[in-house]
Amino acid sequence: MTSGPARGGAGQGPGDRRPRVFEPDFLTELFRNPLDPGYADAAARRRNSPSSARGRDGSSRAVGLALVVALGFLFAVAYRQTVAEEPGRSQARAGLVAQIKQRQAETDALAAQADRLREDVGRQRDAALSGSQASRLRRLEAGTGLGRVRGDGVVVRLADAPAAEKDSVTGSGGGPPRVLYTDLQRVANDLWAAGAEAVAINGQRLTAMSTIRSAGEAVLVDFRPVTGPYEVSAIGPGSMRERFDDSRAAYLMRDLVESVGLSFQVRQVDGLTLPGAPEPRLRYAEPSVSPSPSSSGVEGSSRPEPSGSGASPSRSGGGR
Repeated sequence: MTSGPARGGAGQGPGDRRPRVFEPDFLTELFRNPLDPGYADAAARRRNSPSSARGRDGSSRAVGLALVVALGFLFAVAYRQTVAEEPGRSQARAGLVAQIKQRQAETDALAAQADRLREDVGRQRDAALSGSQASRLRRLEAGTGLGRVRGDGVVVRLADAPAAEKDSVTGSGGGPPRVLYTDLQRVANDLWAAGAEAVAINGQRLTAMSTIRSAGEAVLVDFRPVTGPYEVSAIGPGSMRERFDDSRAAYLMRDLVESVGLSFQVRQVDGLTLPGAPEPRLRYAEPSVSPSPSSSGVEGSSRPEPSGSGASPSRSGGGR
């Protein structure tokens, strides 16, 4: 068995030559002509019919022009509507601002009247009580924050910084350039820890029930707004200034002065006067409705006393 002639004429004799056959290379043809022949035919037909191309170009221009006209009309209508409603919005805003200022003036007048009535009540009470009892009551009021006090102390002044420039890369600033309610909380707490006997923020006396909170960007002291610059006044011993300078609040505020530009000042003041806080609204416990004896198994029910006992439980819980 002999092998057949190889492809391409290898092993053929000189008198029996055949033409060499080359098979098509698919990958080479794909890279040489990447587009389908149908696309080339469509492009050729488009080049051979210039009238249809001009018609399509004209229709596209007409559609674009109509779209531009429609958008311009919509913008014009929106601008006219905005300009027409601006006087009404400005008037409503001015009315709200006037109402707010009126309510603030009324609130300030009522607060001043309450202070005068409180002073009248205090004078009449002192006249009705003996000297020792009135003196003891005034000391208790001063300690709880309900009485006006006078003495030497310090004033801590906090003020917002100018608006910080945003970083060009990250888009964020170096920190909040305004005084936060937490800053006032830290300063007040560290003044108490330094030995303060009475503390007030912008004239608002702090008591054991006082709160320092925020509502949006506003700072509330006992639910009354205070605005910067903030002055935290404290009456206490002579060592209070030095102890407060070594506190954590003072250290953090000095760091904020260097980082974001907040204003932080502490000064000694002689003869400082702090007003009294408003009378708190006291809540008293009231006994609940006694359940029926049949519901002795329900939580909170009382077991009926045996008849003839006549004994009442003592307040101090005697008998244990």
